[in-house]
Amino acid sequence: MSPRRSDPRPDPAPEASPGLDRLVAALRLLPDAVVVVDDDGREVMRSASADRFVGARHADAIAEAAIAEMLAAACRGEASARELQLYGPPREVLAITAQPLVDGGRVLGAMVVIRDMTESRRTDEVRRDFVANVSHELKTPVGALGLLADTIAEADDEAVTRQLAERIAREADRLARIIDDLLDLSVIEVQGDPVREPVPVGWLVEQAVERARSGADAVGVPIDLAPIPAATTVVCERRQVLSALTNLVDNAVKYSEPGARVTVSTAVLADDLVEVAVADRGIGIPSRDLERIFERFYRVDRARSRETGGTGLGLSIVRHVAQAHGGEVAVESIEGVGSTFRFRIPMHGTTSMPVGGADALRGDRRG
Repeated sequence: MSPRRSDPRPDPAPEASPGLDRLVAALRLLPDAVVVVDDDGREVMRSASADRFVGARHADAIAEAAIAEMLAAACRGEASARELQLYGPPREVLAITAQPLVDGGRVLGAMVVIRDMTESRRTDEVRRDFVANVSHELKTPVGALGLLADTIAEADDEAVTRQLAERIAREADRLARIIDDLLDLSVIEVQGDPVREPVPVGWLVEQAVERARSGADAVGVPIDLAPIPAATTVVCERRQVLSALTNLVDNAVKYSEPGARVTVSTAVLADDLVEVAVADRGIGIPSRDLERIFERFYRVDRARSRETGGTGLGLSIVRHVAQAHGGEVAVESIEGVGSTFRFRIPMHGTTSMPVGGADALRGDRRG
């Protein structure tokens, strides 16, 4: 038995009371899709969000068939529930529940509720991936520390012991950086809309370059700082933006060959946006990876990331800071030629864009 009305906006009965009209109007506004039928399967009410399943095509037609089947069973007194995967596009997950409407042992009709679980399922999947990635990233240095400590305990050669001790210090530093980045990312997500103050853009950019300079000098990568527009300030959370810019410069240095220059430039764009661009002449990013480089722990070149000591969280932090300030981060890259990252935020502050959620629970360009 399937609902016999095809009109998603059933005409109210002439004798309907104002109270019933209000109830129907309220049910029409429910965010979940709801369909109610009488004991003969005739549709008596449909919420606005359920209109999409009337005379549907493609993936929604599958949902319409499931709704009709479950309503027919509910009219026979059988409650049921199922989760429906619609492969779209767009891909969706629908949780459908059907219940008979019973009064005094008599079935008066049935109702079905369709809830969109797409975002919830995607968030669950991202969280599982995140926990798995964190576990893997922490286990690697922790395992190395244990192995190195055991080796030192058995070593008699002073030179070997010194080398192993230096390796332990590097692994401990790597572990500390992972934990620091995780804490930074957590704080940014929790803050959402950070407390802001006017900060000179020149100070932020110069500090970020200065923090990256020692590492750049150690590997022979020069950093060129272009002139910064005079007296330019930005309303921001100072620590977050400085962390984001430092991550961008560090990332550019890590993936540049010795002698290849990194250039940092600043500009004021239309709509009062400040842009800090960090360009490198490094290994570049394959086009297939451009959509994923801001996910947590995502790396294009894992071997290179291990070698350079990246945590896989740097670009995720950059993206979250930009979004928390109502801005964005964009990337242009040619594999084997280099990359340019553009960090843009409003000069005078604005309401933050959503942080967290589906896209928000995933790492670094290459480490």
